[in-house]
Amino acid sequence: VFRGFGGGVGRTAKAKNEGSTNGQGRWPKKSAEMLLGILKNAESNAEVKGLDADTMIVDHIQVNRAIQQRRRTYRAHGRINPYMSSPCHVEVVLAEKVESVKKEEEARGPKVSAKQAARLRLQSGSTSAK
Repeated sequence: VFRGFGGGVGRTAKAKNEGSTNGQGRWPKKSAEMLLGILKNAESNAEVKGLDADTMIVDHIQVNRAIQQRRRTYRAHGRINPYMSSPCHVEVVLAEKVESVKKEEEARGPKVSAKQAARLRLQSGSTSAK
């Protein structure tokens, strides 16, 4: 749901239901298709490397701006305006999901602060610090 730069974005009931305050929303179909293509490529790369594609998870994903590419568009009265494209770099890191092992709880007494520990040492008669 987009709030800033909302000029020219149509209002829809779906966007309103998704939490938009003004009912405006976009669905970036082309970007989503590109990302699905990248994920399919990553899956085939995992299979080639001998990894289990079913246990792969997206560990990190990042999109950065790339350098704008310049073209020119010709306007009326002999003028020329820039016609820029704004590409991006998509970085996806996949990792195999590892089963987490629960840490075994140690049998301990109640937690004691440093002040309470010093008091207990004085009462027991030991003077050496741990």
